[in-house]
Amino acid sequence: MLLRIGTRKSKLALWQANYVKELLQRRGFEVELVKITTSGDKILDSPLSKIGGKGLFVKEIENALLRGEVDLAVHSCKDVPTKIPRGLKIVAITKREDPRDVLITREGKGLEDLREGAKVGTSSLRRRVQILRRRKDLRVENLRGNVDTRLRKLDEGLYDAIVLSYAGVRRMGFEGRITQVLDFIPAVGQGALAIEVREGDEKVIRAVEFLNDQRSYLEVMAERSFLEVLEGGCQVPMGALAKVLNGKVFIEGFIADLEGERFYLSREEGDLREFREVGKRLAEKLLRMGGEEVLREIF
Repeated sequence: MLLRIGTRKSKLALWQANYVKELLQRRGFEVELVKITTSGDKILDSPLSKIGGKGLFVKEIENALLRGEVDLAVHSCKDVPTKIPRGLKIVAITKREDPRDVLITREGKGLEDLREGAKVGTSSLRRRVQILRRRKDLRVENLRGNVDTRLRKLDEGLYDAIVLSYAGVRRMGFEGRITQVLDFIPAVGQGALAIEVREGDEKVIRAVEFLNDQRSYLEVMAERSFLEVLEGGCQVPMGALAKVLNGKVFIEGFIADLEGERFYLSREEGDLREFREVGKRLAEKLLRMGGEEVLREIF
């Protein structure tokens, strides 16, 4: 059985697609990668919050899936909007990599030791507000591009520090460059891969179901339920991290205004069977705390 995987062309996306390809090949499947350029790959001079958000990295791949040009898609889970197009579904979440953010600096200094006014590069509003909560004196400026591009811009002196995902840095072999692992609340789904297929394509669904890591699935889906209630994306500073421990789901999350002046943080927990409800309850709590006003102002 031939399985065609739709993937972006970036080095990190190809690493992820090849990781899934190898797992499928071990099961005896023939696998082909179909490389697709997405809108997010084309528009590199603007923050994601200004050009449409996360869906820019998956739309063209999902369209290819709907047209039958590919059989499954491998996405960075944090890039997948909570609303999946009709006719498609996420059937597996692979075992999650470390979901945290990391700081990489030119001089080997941690966040607290950067000079006053140092320039920190990130395209994420979520990371921006958490940086400014620690150091209001830092200049947080937009940085787009793949891991290699961002590291090159750091090395060229365009930034004093950059913030990236631990998972992406590790997968690309740059773990030795990490200066500091940050205790920021990560993006929903960060570190996990989502496997998307056509609804009703039972042969493909059966072929890829083994890729699902149940613990990672429960954690990521709790986070996505949180995000769904808040209708969030790249335009709103927010994040959440769920953990399955001792038969329960624990989730911590926040929502903030664009400058981080109002920062609402809380936690929820519940039984495994209500993993989606736990995420929803946390989101509703944050809305009552002041998040509803923040969303109204931003949108």
